[in-house]
Amino acid sequence: MTRTVLVTGVSGHIGARVAIALAADPEIDRVIGVDTAPPPSPAGEDGAVLGRTEFVRVALRSPDLVKVIRDADVDTVVHLSLVSGPGGGRAGDTVGGRPAMKEHNVIGTMQLLAACQRSATVRRVVVRSTTAVYGSSPHAPAVFTEDTLPVEVSHHGYARDATEVETYVRGFARRRPDVTTTTLRFANLMGPGVDSPLTRYFSQPVLPTVLGFDPRLQFVHEDDAVEVLCRTARADHPGVFNVAGDGVLLLSQCARRTGRPVVPMPSPAFRLVSGIARGARLVDFSPEQLSLMSHGRAVDTTRLAAELGWRPKYSTAAAFDDFLRSRGGPGELPRAVVDWLADLLTGR
Repeated sequence: MTRTVLVTGVSGHIGARVAIALAADPEIDRVIGVDTAPPPSPAGEDGAVLGRTEFVRVALRSPDLVKVIRDADVDTVVHLSLVSGPGGGRAGDTVGGRPAMKEHNVIGTMQLLAACQRSATVRRVVVRSTTAVYGSSPHAPAVFTEDTLPVEVSHHGYARDATEVETYVRGFARRRPDVTTTTLRFANLMGPGVDSPLTRYFSQPVLPTVLGFDPRLQFVHEDDAVEVLCRTARADHPGVFNVAGDGVLLLSQCARRTGRPVVPMPSPAFRLVSGIARGARLVDFSPEQLSLMSHGRAVDTTRLAAELGWRPKYSTAAAFDDFLRSRGGPGELPRAVVDWLADLLTGR
């Protein structure tokens, strides 16, 4: 049975929710949440929002992490601390640039796995990854399975970090075959509490799109993400699993659901606008996310359903609709402003 769980990245929304859910399980004795900063708390007290979870302020790269795992006799590690952009992406992040982001994601994971390898008590490791490891390409298959190799390997950003992290996880699994290792590749998260480049994009008053492209998108609701992370933390489910809600949505369908005006523009103009939005701290689109907005991506989740005997409660469409309900009205710009922007950006 799972007795003591260590959860990394508890200053983030999903990390905090997973820690709280596991701490509420009477069959789990202790939950230890680690991060460089506690999640925001209305009471202003470190870790107060985490309930029964014991918060420890420690960085993944710190040698103190080995001591935390050893002294608490941790048997299960849930690694949720990867950040998706140079600006962080989680509450409390101090990641300031691409080099720091890579150090946090890749070097931090290496240090965590090294601590787990030296532990005599750890017997289960769950790692949150992303479907971005498959990439987005016009040459990609219609649906990716866990065994599909990416057509184009990303050489930068979050996707590159996740690819390296998975390489180190596979190495750890070979060195410690007695430890159950689970890698969960999540589609883009959606839900009332999710703050990501994609949710910020859909919250803008005008939605720029790439002219001539209507990519397929998949989402997973935050509730389902928390559920699958908790299920794999409580029981052994070795392997790599795609996690996504059933079905897909075209970008055009998403746009219609938002009620916001759409401005199609050539790819160079779209990248220019994305750069301006990134500079204004509105939407931080990385190169791999820009590719997603052109080519899309869809994954197969048959293996997850067969292994866990469970399917996400929310489909892709239902997850997106729940996100929209939490954001209220569309907040459209006047039609004349939209037309002016379209003429300016398309050179008409």
